This record gives sequence, structure tokens and C-alpha cells, in this order.
Amino acid sequence: MSNSLYWRLSGFYLFYFASLGAIVPYWGLYLQSLDYSIREIGEIVAVITATKIVAPNIWGWIADHTGQRINIIRSASLFSVLIFSLVFWQNSYGWMMAIMLAYSFFWNATLPQFEAVTLSHLDKQIHRYSNIRLWGSIGFVISVGLLGAVLEQHGAGLLPVIIVVLLAGIWISSLLTPDRAYKTDARPVEKLTEVFKKPTVIALFIGCFLLQASHGPYYAFFSIYLEQHGYSRSLIGQLWALGVIAEIVIFMFMQNWLPRFGARFLLLIALLLTALRWYLTATQVDSHLVIFFAQLLHAASFGVFHAVAIHLIYHHFPGRLQGRGQALYSSLSFGAGGAFGALYAGYLWNSMGSTWVYLSASILALMAAILCWSYIRNPEEKAAG
Repeated sequence: MSNSLYWRLSGFYLFYFASLGAIVPYWGLYLQSLDYSIREIGEIVAVITATKIVAPNIWGWIADHTGQRINIIRSASLFSVLIFSLVFWQNSYGWMMAIMLAYSFFWNATLPQFEAVTLSHLDKQIHRYSNIRLWGSIGFVISVGLLGAVLEQHGAGLLPVIIVVLLAGIWISSLLTPDRAYKTDARPVEKLTEVFKKPTVIALFIGCFLLQASHGPYYAFFSIYLEQHGYSRSLIGQLWALGVIAEIVIFMFMQNWLPRFGARFLLLIALLLTALRWYLTATQVDSHLVIFFAQLLHAASFGVFHAVAIHLIYHHFPGRLQGRGQALYSSLSFGAGGAFGALYAGYLWNSMGSTWVYLSASILALMAAILCWSYIRNPEEKAAG
């Protein structure tokens, strides 16, 4: 892979996750500044993530059948900018729900297809994926780290402007990235439904759903949770950044760890550490030191898990199935799992309190660990089918 291609691919991840770094930690605070209730915030965040259930699969099907993957990414990126800009028109609940639904339908279409483009370029060097993806984490760290102080000084009203600029960066990056057609796999071609029926694939997707559902309270309410316990917005931003810095470090090692330890072992370790992370977040929130340590576990709960999941999806969905495989991963985990997590967190927060929200997240991660221990196998094992 040339240096030019490496930086073009990395640039897209940089801007995409920088926009995520603006939305995930601070969008709830922005909505709270507009006097939205916790329930309404949970519903709006759920809508953003729920579009991942449908959008990636629609765009994945179109991309796999037309071969116009990069053009789809470019068009979806442009519509994301234009639609999100409509948030400046008014602040009513119904309008905000409609804009977030339309914007996220296009925004959520881009990443799974770009993952397929990246993997196509990497070809036999798929283990190098984490070296490119880490620039997304760097973008997230820069965004979340700077915005905490900026919003504390200038107010949350500045946030939509910043997000529009970052979304424009995604679109420009997509214009600079060349497409590459999938490589025909030497194995017999299977239908998507046949692959999806395999026990190990079913277990993988359910595990991904549970893992992302456990992250729902984190993505929707972590900033609000910390602010209620006396954390400043600057410190909250630093804690978000800390988690992703740990993720970056892990991405640097994953290309060596996957061949050495195997996907199954790393997946189980990631899920067990995720359960520990949410337990500490629930019970030790008033200890800055413990929350500091819990944020370091983001290296496992997202970094390790995501790299392993991408690795497994790549092996289970070869050739023409790659785009839809990545779309299914996005829709069933970040989409369905994320939406369910945001919804249950909002309702449980109101009925039982914030502590139980994060304790339930810990239980979900443990459930995923038990499932993956029972059914997940390494791709090279013949019994995996």
C-alpha cells in the first residue's frame, strides 16, 4: 500500500470519528441546554443509532449489486452535511427527531461501506487494518479533548456549527479516496442467508448486539452522569479522550495480537473487561482514580472487540458479501444494540436511578461473554462453520 493511499484512507476515519467525538459525549448536553428531558434525550439518541439497523443494509445491498461503493459514500456524506445543517432552523422536539432521523440515515451508511473499501485495498494485509483505523481514534481524541474546554467557555450552542464543519471534512475525504472492487474469493460462493444461519455467526452478531447495548448508557448519558457527580466539562472531555487514547494504543498492537492469541481469546477478554468497566462506573463514580482506570478499559470494550469483530466478519463474509457483512455488523450491533441501550438507559434511569443503569450494562457484557465462550471459534478452525 502506498503512503498516499494510507493517508487518504486514514483521513476519512480521522474526520468521521472526530464528528463522533463531537456528537457522542456532547450532543446530550446540547439537548439538555435546550431543556429536553432525560427521556427525550434518550429517544433522540436512540433514533440516531436505530437508523443503523436499516440504513447500512440498504446501502450495503446497493453497493454490492452496483459496485458503486465509493460514489454511495460520497453522496451519503454530502447529504449528511446538508440535512444536519437544518438543526439551525428550529429546536422543537418533533423537528429535532425528524432531522436526526434523516441525517443519520445517510451518515450511518458511510462507515460500513468505507470499511469494505479499506479491506479491499488491504487485501491480504488485513491485519494492518488497525493501523489505519487508529486515526479514527486520534480524530475522536482531538475532538472530544478540545471540545470539552471550548464548550465550557463558550456554551453548548456552538456544538452544531462544529459538527457541520467535521461532516464537511468527511465528504471532502471521500472525494479524495479511490474505490477498489472486491476480490473474488477462491472459496465456493455462499448465499448471505446461508452464512447468516451458521451458529458461530449468529452468536457473533448477538454478542455484538449485547456489547453495544451495554455501551448505550455510556454513549447517551455518561457526560450527564459525570456532571451530576460534580465533574467539570473539561474533565469529562479529558476522560472521554483518555478512553480513546487507550483504544489507540491497543490498535497499534492488534496486528500482532490477533495472529498470536486468536480471535476467540481476545473476544472473551474484551467482554469480561467490559463487564468490569461498567461495574466500576456504577459503583465508584465518586472516585476520580477508579473512573480513570475504568476509562482505560475502553481499550478492551471497544478497541479489542471492534478489531476482532471486523476480523471475524471479513472471514465469514467473503467477496461480494463483504459490504453486506459489514453492514449487518453495523446495523445489529451499533444500530440495534446502540438504540436498545439508549432506550433502556433512559427509562431505567428515570425508574431506578443511574447506578442501576450501569449495573445492567455490566450484566449485558457478561451475557455476551458466556455466549461467545460457548459458540465463537477462530476462523481457521474447521469446526467454526
